[in-house]
Amino acid sequence: MAALNKEKVEARFGHLFGKVEGAFSCVLGHVGDKLGLYAALKESGPTTSAALAEATGLHERWVREWLYQQTAAGITSHEGGQFFLDDEAAEIYGTEESGVFGAGIFELVAGLVATADRLEECFKTGMGEPYDSFGSQTARGIERMMGPFFRTRLVQDVIPALDGVEAKLRAGAKVADIGCGGGLALEVMARAFPQSRFHGFDNSRMALKRAHSRAAELDNLTIHDTTHSRLEEDASYDLLTTFDCIHDMTHPTETIGAIRRSLAPDGTWFVADVHGHPSFEKNLEQGEVSAMFYGFSVICCMRSALSTPDGEGLGTLGFCEPVAREMSREAGFTRFEKHDFDNPVNDYYEIRL
Repeated sequence: MAALNKEKVEARFGHLFGKVEGAFSCVLGHVGDKLGLYAALKESGPTTSAALAEATGLHERWVREWLYQQTAAGITSHEGGQFFLDDEAAEIYGTEESGVFGAGIFELVAGLVATADRLEECFKTGMGEPYDSFGSQTARGIERMMGPFFRTRLVQDVIPALDGVEAKLRAGAKVADIGCGGGLALEVMARAFPQSRFHGFDNSRMALKRAHSRAAELDNLTIHDTTHSRLEEDASYDLLTTFDCIHDMTHPTETIGAIRRSLAPDGTWFVADVHGHPSFEKNLEQGEVSAMFYGFSVICCMRSALSTPDGEGLGTLGFCEPVAREMSREAGFTRFEKHDFDNPVNDYYEIRL
C-alpha cells in the first residue's frame, strides 16, 4: 500500500468528526426539544445552567453538558457565563408556532435513525418498507417539520397565488389532499374556508389516526383510508393537493393519472415537492444539502417508494421540475406553472388540464 499523505488523512478525520458532531447534535437537539430546553431558553433569555435546570425541573449537571455541546455546535450562544438563543435561533428552535420553526426535524431524524439496522435487509432484497414501519416518532417529526409552512403560508400566500382558487374555496369547492398525513394542511384550509368540503386520503394508520382526530372537530373535513376508499375519478374536484409525497409513493404514475381523472375541467392540482435536478452531477452543486436529501432518500423516501415489488422508487430528489413536467404531460395535463414561495427546500407547481 502506498504511503498515505498525513495532511490528507488529518483532513479526512476532520471531515469525519464533523459528520459525527452533526449526528450527535441532532440527537441532543431532539432531547432538548422534547424536554423543553429550547423553549425555556427562549423564555428566559441569557441564563445559567443552574437556572435553566431549575426552570425545567431537570438535573443541572446534564443540562450544563447539553449546553456545552449545543454551544460548541453553534446552536446556543454563550457570553459572560450565561447561555442563550439569539433572536433567529429562538424562532428556529424554541418557537413551534413560528413560520421558521425547524427543531421538529430533530424528532424526524431520531425516529428514522432508530430504524437504521433494518436498512441492511433493504439493500439485500431491494424491498423497502411502508411509512408505518418507521414509527410514530417519525410521523410526528414529519408533521412538525411541515407544520410551519401550513400554518403561516398556505392560506396567507399559496392559495391567493393560484389562479381563481381562493374565490372557489370561499364560494364552496370540493378539495382533496392526497397523501394527507395527519391532516394538518386540511385542517388549516377547512377552518379558513368553511363553505368548502375537504377530503384527505392516506394509507398510514398512524397518520390516519391523527387526521381523524382533526376531522372530528370539523364538519367539512372527511378522511379516507386508501386501502378501502379510493379517490373518486369523476372529474368533480376543484382543487387537489400533494404536499411532499409524490416522490414517496410506490406508484406515482398511477396516482397522477387518478388525479387527472378526478379534477374538474377547470380544476387545479397544486404540488409541493423537493427541489432538485434530474442529474446527480447537478444535484452535487447544492453541496451538503444534496447529501442531506440523498440521506433522507435512502433512510426514508426511497425506502417508502420501493415498499412494493413494483415500486417506482423516485426517491427524495426524484420528482424535480423536469420530471414533474414530463409526468404531468404524459397524464394529460397541459398547463404547468412554477411558483416561488421563498422556501429553500421545496418547489411549487400549479398544474391544470
